[in-house]
Amino acid sequence: MDTHAFFRDRLLAWFAQSHRPMPWKAENDPYRIWLSEIILQQTRVEQGMPYYLHFIERFPDVTQLAHAPEDEVLKAWEGLGYYSRARNLHETAKFIAGELNGVFPNSYAAIRALKGVGDYTAAAIASFAFGLPHAVLDGNVYRVLSRFWDIETPIDTPKAKKEFAELARQLLPSGQPGDFNQAIMDLGATVCTPRLPQCTSCPLNSECRALRLNKAGELPVKSKNPVKKDRFFLYLVVNYRQQTLVQKREGKDIWRNLYEFPLLEAISLPADNQEILQCLSGYFFDGQLPPGAEFSAISKPYRQTLTHRRITAIFGEVNFSSETPESTFHRSPFENSKLVSKSELKKNIAVPRVIDWYLQEKALTLRLI
Repeated sequence: MDTHAFFRDRLLAWFAQSHRPMPWKAENDPYRIWLSEIILQQTRVEQGMPYYLHFIERFPDVTQLAHAPEDEVLKAWEGLGYYSRARNLHETAKFIAGELNGVFPNSYAAIRALKGVGDYTAAAIASFAFGLPHAVLDGNVYRVLSRFWDIETPIDTPKAKKEFAELARQLLPSGQPGDFNQAIMDLGATVCTPRLPQCTSCPLNSECRALRLNKAGELPVKSKNPVKKDRFFLYLVVNYRQQTLVQKREGKDIWRNLYEFPLLEAISLPADNQEILQCLSGYFFDGQLPPGAEFSAISKPYRQTLTHRRITAIFGEVNFSSETPESTFHRSPFENSKLVSKSELKKNIAVPRVIDWYLQEKALTLRLI
């Protein structure tokens, strides 16, 4: 039996009957396909779907996305995480609108050269939008191929990328590259899942080596896990004349160009509320609050896990009287901050997820000092 032909034919037959309906499927507009692929990088379909629909409504074509202010794009992205995707999306839209006259590139090499587009995304756009014969290689594809052929090469190695890319290329049908790519990703997402794969309903089960050897739970193999660094953020939440103080994160650190409250990054988590107050007061006010100002509450710890970071954030709220001169917030370490209304903070300003959690829950979680 030709195993490659079996795999290809069974997979396409299954896809014709069982594919997941998505608004970007059967779409030939490269802008919409590109947008969906960027949103779905490191994001589950269920989470990404409403963002895709919102972006299409707010920015229906690449030119309108290009002309939008960056803050507006980041606000539309808020909650998805990995904000470099949104910044790259916006920069690429400006490049296409300005340098390419709004015409999306139609070759693999030109698509791959776009900022924020890697091998997988370029292959997906090329095959879905233009029918070009380029095989995709993502986590779902690695999982399906490694199990079906019992491949134990660790997928996080250069050797695996070359090995799996060649196998996927050999499997790709010349006339249906887009359908095949979508089919293998759908199978990995709905049947050949990381945990509890539905092997009995898999269209490939009769020839799957991992199933025959009872190894599905062991594949694919990874050689290493990223080391995560712990970081501890102490935020000062300033309440002043129905406004609060925010500042934009800059540089090359996490959450670039998002807004946050004035921040003190500690080397370790303070032992108790009193130590938190001492840290915040010492850093922002040289140990002495201005007249008429008082701390009102300290939050519980909020934790967010990123690819290489574990963030623990604690928020200390301080109330200032209306008589406090606004010049108080123009000196170091507030010189890069600005006062905004609570409604503007909620509607127009993009913040990291850990701050969004705090804003949504603080009425229930803040503890009076």
